[in-house]
Amino acid sequence: MMERQKLLPGNDLLKLKVCGLTQLEQIEELTAMKTDFLGFIFYEKSPRYILNHLSLKQIGEIKHRGKVGVFVNESLERIAETAEKAKLNFIQLHGDESKDFTIELRKKIHPENGIIKVIRMVNQISDELQQIIHENQSADYLLFDTDSTAFGGTGTTFDWNILNSIEISLPYFLSGGISSENIEKVKHLKQKPFAIDINSRFEIKPGVKDLEKIKILKNNIK
Repeated sequence: MMERQKLLPGNDLLKLKVCGLTQLEQIEELTAMKTDFLGFIFYEKSPRYILNHLSLKQIGEIKHRGKVGVFVNESLERIAETAEKAKLNFIQLHGDESKDFTIELRKKIHPENGIIKVIRMVNQISDELQQIIHENQSADYLLFDTDSTAFGGTGTTFDWNILNSIEISLPYFLSGGISSENIEKVKHLKQKPFAIDINSRFEIKPGVKDLEKIKILKNNIK
């Protein structure tokens, strides 16, 4: 765990992940802005499927220590191969991957790669959610996102209040409809997120980000 966390930016401020990137010029500008995490979606059904825009080699050449690959119910072998070729730092499991899957993935990837397990929020009661968190302790981080058949990128917010009724034993990313209008509500969470994860509410169209809106948000959280 400690070895993987060496890859992270070295301060305690709320970190920012911009997901669903597809444009190399925007990736370069976000890197220059010192964005903490860059998210690349490797799910073919997504309108932000990165390999429709950039090759694994191009992603691998991006100089950044927080490159996150997002996978949905992908095979262990495909994830490990993609992570190596694209030189990913983190792997985000956004599907129905089990505890055993995470354990096996750990054996196949670079020891310094972090694993982020997504918990898709539907209408779980506290006890159910606590059990799901317990079952995912083999990950390094959790990510709470609004459930959808598209596996993210909906721009819809779930009820953050439920996070105050549970114990979150791993650092977590908060996702799902985060905007400049609701970011202040993060202050009301008893256990603060490690990072926020933004996507569709900061886009001009799928995969093309509104960098000015991201700059404003980034200034607000720093």
